[in-house]
Amino acid sequence: MGNLGCHRSIPRDPTDLSCGKRKFSAACNFSNILVNHERLNINTATEEELMTLPGVNRSVAQNIVEYRDCIGGFKKVEDLALVSGVGATKLEAIKLEICVSSRTNSSQHSPSSLRRDVEHQPCTGLNINTATAAQLMSIRGLTEKIVRNIVAYRAEHGPFRSIEDLVRVSHVNSSLLDKIRFQVYVERSRAPSTNTNGGLTGTTKSQPSPTSFSLKSDDLDLPPGGPAQIISVRPNVEPPLGLRDGKPAVRLATWSLQGCSCEKANNPGVREVVCMTLLENEIKMVAVQDLVEREALDKFCVELNQGTLASVRTWKWPRGVWKSIVSEKPTGRSSKGASYSGFLWDSSSGIDLKDAVVLDHPVVNGNGNHAHPQLYLAHFLVGSVELTVVSVHMQSTASAGESSSKTHQSGEDKGQHLFPSIQETLRGEKELVVLGHFGSSPQSSEFDVLRKEKLCPLVPSSQFTNISTRCPQGTLCLDNIWISRSLKKIYSGHCMVVREGLTNPWIPDNWSWGGVASDHCPVVAEFYIDLSSKEMSRPAMAAVDRDMMPKHER
Repeated sequence: MGNLGCHRSIPRDPTDLSCGKRKFSAACNFSNILVNHERLNINTATEEELMTLPGVNRSVAQNIVEYRDCIGGFKKVEDLALVSGVGATKLEAIKLEICVSSRTNSSQHSPSSLRRDVEHQPCTGLNINTATAAQLMSIRGLTEKIVRNIVAYRAEHGPFRSIEDLVRVSHVNSSLLDKIRFQVYVERSRAPSTNTNGGLTGTTKSQPSPTSFSLKSDDLDLPPGGPAQIISVRPNVEPPLGLRDGKPAVRLATWSLQGCSCEKANNPGVREVVCMTLLENEIKMVAVQDLVEREALDKFCVELNQGTLASVRTWKWPRGVWKSIVSEKPTGRSSKGASYSGFLWDSSSGIDLKDAVVLDHPVVNGNGNHAHPQLYLAHFLVGSVELTVVSVHMQSTASAGESSSKTHQSGEDKGQHLFPSIQETLRGEKELVVLGHFGSSPQSSEFDVLRKEKLCPLVPSSQFTNISTRCPQGTLCLDNIWISRSLKKIYSGHCMVVREGLTNPWIPDNWSWGGVASDHCPVVAEFYIDLSSKEMSRPAMAAVDRDMMPKHER
C-alpha cells in the first residue's frame, strides 16, 4: 500500500461502510483508490473524493476544484471558506478531515489526482474560458476595452473552442493573437450547476468566490458582500497641480500597512489601493510601517513605475519615478512577528534620499523584545530643504480595529513608549518630522518627550485614523505627524486623514470580500517647497527600469 501524503482513508468497496459512519455518494467509484488513515488533501482531491466530506455535494465539489485551478492551489485550509457554497460554518464541520499540501509532490497524489495533473500539465497561463476580467487584464497586450470584448463575446457565444477563436473578438487580430498566444490556453469548463454562482443565475444566494463573476451586470441579483465588480471604482480627483496658493507644495504621508508581506503586496486589490491612493492624493513621499517582509515595499514601487494594473497604467497624469528603501533591521513587532519600516518617494518631485539608519536602543523586556520602538531615521533633500524624517512604529494596547475601551489594561499589556534619550537624538535635527503609528492619542503623557523638543502633532485626538468595513469612520487616533517649530513656516496648514478608496473587491474581509488594504488610514501633510530650476525642469517620467536603480533604493 502506497503512502498518499495527507489523504484520509477511503474504503475500496463503496458497499463496505463498516470502517466509517459517513455515507458515500453512489456516484463515486472507489475501485482504484488506495487507502490510509489520514486527512484529505484538498489540493489534489478529485470531485468524487471531495464529495465524501460532510455537506459537500457535486456542485460544491465542482466549485472547489474550479476555484483551486484558478488560484493555483490552496495555501491554507481556511482558504476553503472563500469558495462558493462552503463558508465558515461548513468549513468548521470538515476542518479536521482535510489538509493542504503541495500539488507538485508526487507522494501526495492519489492515482486519480495524478491523472488530472498529467492532463493539465501542458496548460500554462490563463484559461480564457474561465478567467475573470481582472485576470485577463494581467495579460500583456490586452487593454481594458479588449478584455471587456472578450468577456462579452464569451457570454454571448459560449466558451472558446480554440485560441484561434479569439480573432472573432472585436479589436483582436492575428498580430495581437501571436503576442498573447503563449500566455493563454483553452479548456472547456463544465456546465455550471444551478446551485452555484458559476451560472450567474438571478436567484443564486451563496457566498461568491473571487472568480465567481467576470463582469458587473445590473440585471443580475448579485450576492451581498462579494466582488460584484472586477474593476474597482476609484474616487474622482482633480488634476494634480503640486501647488497651494500658487506656491509649489509637496505632500508627505505615513501609512501603517498592517503586516504587509509579499503575498499581501501581490494581491491586486491591495496593490491598487496603495498605488492609486498615492497618485490620487498627490503624495510624493510616504513612510511605511509594519512590513513583515522587506521585499514587500518593492512591489508597490515597481507597480508605480511600470503600471501593470489597469487603473495605474491608465492614470492620466505623470506617475513619477519612484524609489524605495527599507530598514535593514526590524523596527517593531506585529501580530506576524518582527516588522520593518521603509520609505517610498517620487524622485521626479525634487526629493532625494541622503541616508537612512535604524536608531538602535538596547533596552529589552522580559520576552527579549525591545521595550521601546526602533526608530527609522532618514535625511531627505526636498527641494532646497533638508528634512529629517523619523518613522515610528509603536505597539498599541489595542489593534486599530478594537475599541478604545480596551486600551487600558494591566501593566503587562501596556504598549511601547518612546525612550527618553530620543531628546538627545533629535535635539540636533533642525527641520524635523516624526511620523508613523504611535499606538495612542497625541494627548498621551508618553509624548511629552516630543513636546519638550517643541514638536506639535498635526492630527488632533478627536480625528480618528483607523478604519474597517464595519466602522469606516474609525474609533482611535493612532497615527500622526509631528513637526518641529522650524517647519511651521513652510507647513501649508493642510493635513488630512485619507478614508476614500481604501477598499477593493479583491481584498478579503473575514469570510467575504471588499476589505480594506490596512486598518490604518494614510495621514497626509502638505509643505511649501522651493524648487530650483534644475529640479523644476526634471522630466516626470512615467516608468523606469528598476535594474537601473541603486540597490539600496529599490
